[in-house]
Amino acid sequence: MATSTQLVEVIDLFSAKRVRTSGAVHQLSSCRLERWGLAVECRTPDAPEHDLEITWLLPELGLRLTRFQPRSRHRRPDPAVLTAARIQPDAHSWAWTDLLLGLEIPDRGPARIIHCQQFAAAVTTGSIPPSDAEFALRTVHRALDELSRHHDIRQWLAHQGIYRTW
Repeated sequence: MATSTQLVEVIDLFSAKRVRTSGAVHQLSSCRLERWGLAVECRTPDAPEHDLEITWLLPELGLRLTRFQPRSRHRRPDPAVLTAARIQPDAHSWAWTDLLLGLEIPDRGPARIIHCQQFAAAVTTGSIPPSDAEFALRTVHRALDELSRHHDIRQWLAHQGIYRTW
């Protein structure tokens, strides 16, 4: 079996730090437990077009929701990205594994499935086990179906019982 190349991150709730698979450690600007999951924000000083990464981990849905806040107030925001993830919360830290398959959700217009080729390659090489691959496919297709019925990510979040402003 191939060595996993999946992205795994661990968020330490007490120090508000995120540790990536690569060993890179990032101080979070914000780290809040919510009844529906975990909301984190992290400055992106190395990204010329983005000021802030906002990520919500939604363990009951098996999803990670991410968007980047642009540096310029005049720049249109990038689409939000919803990615299938295995999320393991505990009292001290939250770990999540990116299953690569996801949705790109623009402010206007339909969501579209993204990272299909990376996902297929990871499944083929064994980096993503069959059970995780099946979970990712079911999760992303369910979210796509629900988003298409709600026509808007904010309405979809409200349908999930998440009323915090996205």
